[in-house]
Amino acid sequence: MSVTKDPANLTMTVVAEFDAELPRVWQLFADPRQLERWWTPAEYRLSVTHHDLSVGGYVRAQVIGPDGQKANPYWRITAVDAPWSMAWEDGFLNDRGEPDPTMPFTTLLLTLDHRDGDGTVMTLVITFPSTESMEMHEAMDLQAQMAQVLSQAEALLSG
Repeated sequence: MSVTKDPANLTMTVVAEFDAELPRVWQLFADPRQLERWWTPAEYRLSVTHHDLSVGGYVRAQVIGPDGQKANPYWRITAVDAPWSMAWEDGFLNDRGEPDPTMPFTTLLLTLDHRDGDGTVMTLVITFPSTESMEMHEAMDLQAQMAQVLSQAEALLSG
């Protein structure tokens, strides 16, 4: 895995390579049960409650932390070209199940490409709404979290 941070453009680009074929890697996102197994760090439990990867669709979930604290993240899909790419808004829902305007969202752009030889290259570009948001995510060690979840994705693909 490689990570490139670009504070001037408020982005972090994560690139990972997998030995699995591209359609199989796409399934990590397309199958909610697989997404539950790798998208959050291991000490958190993710339950996908709604999964619609069409443009304008939502992925809604519940995350339970090791201390029992609950959060309700969402993705709002803004573009999809299965199995090659997808873009989404990534944020948290309020108590009414709507995007919480007090919690700034990030945007993510996923691209999958064939790797020379065989396998797949996954690129995730995370765009932050502000310098403060980028710094907050860095303070939460987003880079280490991405390394952990991508390691879980690799284990799922290998198993």
